[in-house]
Amino acid sequence: MLTISQLATAAGVTVRTVRHYHHIGLLPEPERDRSGYRRYSAQAAVDLIRIKTLADAGVPLARIDALMHAQPPEFAAAIADLDTELRRKIDQLARDRRRIAALTSGEGLYLPPDMVANLDRARALGVSERAVRLERDTWVLFRALAPESLPEWIRQKTASFEDPDTVRLYLTATAALDWDPHDPRVDQLIEEMDAFEIARDRDTSQDGPLQLAFTLIAEQSPAWQRMLDVLAQRAGQRRAAASAD
Repeated sequence: MLTISQLATAAGVTVRTVRHYHHIGLLPEPERDRSGYRRYSAQAAVDLIRIKTLADAGVPLARIDALMHAQPPEFAAAIADLDTELRRKIDQLARDRRRIAALTSGEGLYLPPDMVANLDRARALGVSERAVRLERDTWVLFRALAPESLPEWIRQKTASFEDPDTVRLYLTATAALDWDPHDPRVDQLIEEMDAFEIARDRDTSQDGPLQLAFTLIAEQSPAWQRMLDVLAQRAGQRRAAASAD
């Protein structure tokens, strides 16, 4: 007969582990003898070794008791199920590893390669890292809110880098993030951006995803808040005039 310490040593576990197995009903706890001690049989040692072996193999404790009492066909089927579950977990871990590895590429975790390339082009043009991060976040919103429109928006963004006038306006607009909202340059930029929208017959003020993106930008820049307010007001006036006609 074995003491609990001897039993634990024989199986290569701690006394605390043995007591935990008692608590969850995995290993029966013997009655105390006349001296007040619990004594364990050799069979208890065999059972504890089997429990430890299964646990070390990754079998959840909740499933060990059933496996301990299963017939060979049932045992084989249960192990096959566990193997399938482990493979699923391994696949999930592999996907998690790929996502973690993608963190090293920054924007690549959130955005398609074409958009990441556009952000890198902006950096090459001298756009501040603050402005690039803000633009990245707006594209993250676009991707979440309007994924079906994202490819066309990216195409338009990529093409815009080939137009010197658009690039000049883009550089001015990104620089304006840090301007005072009452800087005279803000008024000039409002005129240029309004003319840009009119020339292209666009009205972005009614676009849901764009509105959320504009809100994000406005939260970061008082100058942009003022510009967006004025541009939205002017677009509304044009719509009203068009309706009146």
